Amino acid sequence: MKESQTLTNSLLMEVDILSNRLKNIKQSFNATNNKALKERLFSENKNIFKRVNEIYKIAELLNKKNNEKFNFSKLLVEISKRILNENKFETNLFFL
Repeated sequence: MKESQTLTNSLLMEVDILSNRLKNIKQSFNATNNKALKERLFSENKNIFKRVNEIYKIAELLNKKNNEKFNFSKLLVEISKRILNENKFETNLFFL
């Protein structure tokens, strides 16, 4: 089965946007003292993390179906995995 490059590229763009949003959330969380805003940022961070995890699972499925040595689905797997690992580490910052 050939991978859909359009789908994979769309997911790559979405992961990039979500990654940037996660960085902005972290900065805003650290910069504010507003409790309601912190709760909203925490909730948004959690939802974005879930979406990146969904994309990671999709990327793994696409990657398993493709036998090529290098492809966009491998890139998508690697990028989403890095974001998930980075966010797991940084989630602890919300509790400091």
